[in-house]
Amino acid sequence: MTARKTTPPPPVTAVAADAHWAKKLERLRNRTRPTAHITICDNDTVKQTLNQARRAHQLADLQAKADPKDTEAQELLKTTAEELSQAQAAFDDEAIVLHFHALERDDLQALINEHPPTEAQADGGYDFNKDTLTPLLIAASSEEGLTAEDAELFLKSWGQGEADLLSNTVYGIQRDVRMDVGKG
Repeated sequence: MTARKTTPPPPVTAVAADAHWAKKLERLRNRTRPTAHITICDNDTVKQTLNQARRAHQLADLQAKADPKDTEAQELLKTTAEELSQAQAAFDDEAIVLHFHALERDDLQALINEHPPTEAQADGGYDFNKDTLTPLLIAASSEEGLTAEDAELFLKSWGQGEADLLSNTVYGIQRDVRMDVGKG
C-alpha cells in the first residue's frame, strides 16, 4: 500500500469560490475504495423458501395497503413478515458471503506489471496474463483473507459460471466508477 502524503491546505481561490471547499476536499481525500460481494448458497430449499416468503410478503403488503382497515389483510401482513424474517435468517445462516475491494491504483498496476500477457493473450487484446493474475487479484482484493491458492482452487473446481462470476466481480470492482459527469 502506498503511504498517505501530508496534505496541503486547500487553494485560497477555491475556498473563496466555495465556502464548503475544505469539507469537500476532506471528503474526497477520505473516500473509501469501491467494494462488491458475492453471496453463495448451495441449499436450493433455503433459497426457494426465501423467494416464496418474499413473494408472499409482497402480495400481503399490496393487499394491506389497498385496504388498511381490512384486519385479515393486516394480520396476514404481520404473519408473512415473520415468515420472511425466519426465511431470511435461515438463508443468512446457510449463505457464504465473500467481500472484495478495489486496490489502490499503484498497487493494481504493480500487480498487473508482474503478470505480462502471453503472446496469444496480447494478440487477443489483453495487457496482462489473466491466468496468473486472477488468483492473485482475488487474494489481494479479498476482505476475508482468501489466499491465491484458495482462489486458484475455486477457479479450477467451481462451475464455469461461478468461476467467471468470481473473477468478473474482482476485475469489475477494480474499474468501478462511482461518479457522474454533468452539471451539478
